[in-house]
Amino acid sequence: MSPRSASVNEELRRRSRERLLQATLELVGERGYEATTLGDIADRAGSARGLVSYYFPGKRQLLQSAVHRLMNRTLQEALEREPWPAADDGDERLARAIDAILGLARDQPLLMRTHMAGILQAEGFVQCPEQQRLAALLRDTVLRHGTLDVDRDYPLLRALLMGAVFAALVPGAPMPVVRLRAELFQRYGLAWESGFPPDGGPDDLPSDECPAHARAADFSRYFEPLRPAAADRDQSK
Repeated sequence: MSPRSASVNEELRRRSRERLLQATLELVGERGYEATTLGDIADRAGSARGLVSYYFPGKRQLLQSAVHRLMNRTLQEALEREPWPAADDGDERLARAIDAILGLARDQPLLMRTHMAGILQAEGFVQCPEQQRLAALLRDTVLRHGTLDVDRDYPLLRALLMGAVFAALVPGAPMPVVRLRAELFQRYGLAWESGFPPDGGPDDLPSDECPAHARAADFSRYFEPLRPAAADRDQSK
């Protein structure tokens, strides 16, 4: 057999990395961080175990990359959902961004709580492609909303969103997402009806479901359809 071309090898590497990210979301979402091993992730992904350490320095970095992918794609979906916001409608875009991130805190609490805990470790943010795409999308949202200094206002938005997620997930004393939404909307001068408003108003307790975010924990839509993993096992030999 003739050797595979460089482009084929690159595609195989990309696809095996995709499977590892998806498997991480699934397993940590099901079992929790401590109960999930790198071997479990490799087995769920159908990849050779050595490939995990080839792509990621460790489990913490792998999880951060996976959750950043989840956040980026969730935000992208929110910004592209019909009816599409006008390119110059910065208020609507920012409202959708806030709702997307708060929606993840509500719909995927175990994943988001574990992610927040990981960020507080010594490694901090993992500068991976997924984190960079998320940052670019949030920076663009800040620019479209209107800013004189995006390098000041983007980190502030990021910090406020992280604080809101933390407040929604702190064990024993969580704040209702609807109230956190009201505070953020007031700060940025956004109409309550913007984005994907929950039932009721800013002073009401949240309902159990929000049609904009209530989804089963199926992460496959955040990843491209993948071929069987047999070729990846061959690649590791």
